[in-house]
Amino acid sequence: MKFQIEDVTVYFPYDHIYPEQYAYMVELKRALDAKGHCLLEMPTGTGKTIALLSLITSYTLSKPSNPIKLLYCTRTVHEMEKTLAELKLLHKYQIQHLGPAARILALGLSSRKNLCINPSVVSAENRDSVDAACRKLTASWVRALAIENPNIPSCEFFENYEKAASDAVLPPGVYTLQDLRVFGKEKGWCPYFLARHMVQFANVVVYSYQYLLDPKVAGIISKEMQRESVVVFDEAHNIDNVCIEALSVSVRKQTLEGATRNLSKMSQEIERFKATDAGRLRAEYNRLVDGLAQRGNLPLADTWLANPALPDDILKEAVPGNIRRAEHFLSVLRRLVQYLKGRLQTENVEKEGPVTFVASINAQVGIDQKMLKFCYDRLHSLMLTLEITDTDEFLHIQTICDFATLVGTYTRGFSIIIEPFDERMPHIPDPVLQLSCHDASLAIKPVFERFQSVVITSGTLSPIDLYPRLLNFNPVVSRSFTMSLTRDCICPMVLTRGSDQLPVSTKFDLRSDPGVERNYGRLLLEMVSVVPDGIVCFFVSYSYMDGIVNSWHESGILKDIMQHKLVFIETQDVVETTLALDNYRKACDCGRGAVFFSVARGKVAEGIDFDRHYGRLVIMFGVPFQYTLSRILLARLEYLRETFQIKEGDFLTFDALRQAAQCVGRVIRSKADYGMMIFADKRYSRHDKRSKLPGWILSHLRDAHLNLSTDMAVHIAREFLRKMAQPYDKTGGSGKKTLLSQEDLEKMGNGNFSDMLF
Repeated sequence: MKFQIEDVTVYFPYDHIYPEQYAYMVELKRALDAKGHCLLEMPTGTGKTIALLSLITSYTLSKPSNPIKLLYCTRTVHEMEKTLAELKLLHKYQIQHLGPAARILALGLSSRKNLCINPSVVSAENRDSVDAACRKLTASWVRALAIENPNIPSCEFFENYEKAASDAVLPPGVYTLQDLRVFGKEKGWCPYFLARHMVQFANVVVYSYQYLLDPKVAGIISKEMQRESVVVFDEAHNIDNVCIEALSVSVRKQTLEGATRNLSKMSQEIERFKATDAGRLRAEYNRLVDGLAQRGNLPLADTWLANPALPDDILKEAVPGNIRRAEHFLSVLRRLVQYLKGRLQTENVEKEGPVTFVASINAQVGIDQKMLKFCYDRLHSLMLTLEITDTDEFLHIQTICDFATLVGTYTRGFSIIIEPFDERMPHIPDPVLQLSCHDASLAIKPVFERFQSVVITSGTLSPIDLYPRLLNFNPVVSRSFTMSLTRDCICPMVLTRGSDQLPVSTKFDLRSDPGVERNYGRLLLEMVSVVPDGIVCFFVSYSYMDGIVNSWHESGILKDIMQHKLVFIETQDVVETTLALDNYRKACDCGRGAVFFSVARGKVAEGIDFDRHYGRLVIMFGVPFQYTLSRILLARLEYLRETFQIKEGDFLTFDALRQAAQCVGRVIRSKADYGMMIFADKRYSRHDKRSKLPGWILSHLRDAHLNLSTDMAVHIAREFLRKMAQPYDKTGGSGKKTLLSQEDLEKMGNGNFSDMLF
């Protein structure tokens, strides 16, 4: 269907559209017109992705004079593929209507591990080894040697790509990662470097958050992007944590030992070069005297990760004189590693700010702030000069230089925390030195400044007013949408006590109380006998899940549950969890029914959908607060209080409830779906906790369901399931439209939009 939103003709590839999708597009268009940033919360399963894609591509088509580029950021490769598949459908529809004028180039960009087609490289086990294997075949000096000596291996795909030079282009179209690999095999070109090259010309680029938020990666990939771009962060409820991880570094004993090995290897290389090719080292020295401006003209295959600090924070000044010579620089790094080793041998927890830390490095080993600041760039330059290709072996020294550069660059928003052991296992010495960033706005600030519109959207952004404060920006539009439903297909309940009227909670003092564990077990047992197909349970942590499952096993509750449904458990091992999920789905498909035990903040809570019969009920056992004694968390809370005036309790509650909402939101994945959510903890009945859940869940939470015991919850579940089994009219016959056709939208153009919605 196609319809007008003010001056834009929107092409939408389906025959019907949900009212909230239409409302979402209207708000999004307002933000694009205003060239500002926006925050939009839209319930899961209401077609966010297609609404975003169709509005932004249609907006570009209707204003051909200044085309907008779309940078769409997803969290996982799986989401990237889903987004590109939606875009393919949309693109086909637009071409049907507009012909060749609507042609665009859209592609996904991922790491070499997902794009490489050279069998000898891609067989390496992890991402770093794939990158290193690729560099061993494509670095400029390796290729120069391979020309002279045909026995030296090189990558035919990269060579063909280089030979094709300016002819190596992707024809217009939408390319998923699979399509890129197929195209690369057909032409014999390397898909990874082709995609890297085409990113600057594409109309739509889909890639991961790191490519914009992690300065090391963004410095290479995203620096070419023009200002007239719209950046979309999808599923962005955890965006503050992504920003913080991008600027945090942790150093352990193994890192320092590895760094020492790296340094001795590099010094051997320097000695070798001095004997055979002293001119190279002299040339590097002269280049550093002229400043770092030479980075711009490196061959594509040699570009290494850019500086971990944000680009404007390091001006193009010359490298300080005392680290220009290679051997001087190595001795500086040796002293730094030695100093860090000394700091790790502490008995007590220590915490200090970057300024005092830098001062103590200067006092004890004579390395000043400016030398620290240039460590990363100087290391990069040295590794190119020494022609080092197996970069995966040099990760340790990179980590140290990464740490040094961040400490030397920033004076606020960071702390250095040294812990001699993990608090949860005090008898095992495992010293770690962490540079932890507390200010999420540091990493995302350049994105807000560089691009004209940034869209932050997710199913759980409540309370929506906290995000602008955490990320320090002013949105022009900030809206939370509700779900328009033909029938109440979501049934949230707050369970505060067991059938014996004892309160249930995962508060620290009640957590291991046998009464609470028994009541949680009885709740699940009652539910498996009533609810068909799949049930998903979320616990607050792995350790709590282990404890409670053990106690259920001893008391025989688990055995009773198994008579109704099979039980599967998420573990910390990815392979085991994937296998458990597959078998869970099989058990649901064949009618045996199954229960899946999972952990809030785990992999499953973030990215796996339990739609249709895979999830008819979600039980959230407890409130998933972070581990509140963690030093890093305490330091961050203190910073938030002092800088943004956000109270500790507010932030912790907000963080716990967005995780809870993320967990229970997994059941509803479309409007024809139905499911129940049980929040099993007496704390959810308090207004200050409950009110932080997203609006689309709260609007279905009746007052009668706020203070239930197990037997009442079972009764409500029975009634709800009976009601859901009845046939119903999908378009919403009773006056309230929940699917709009083209005629409906044309009628709405006359100004009665609000009548149709409410």
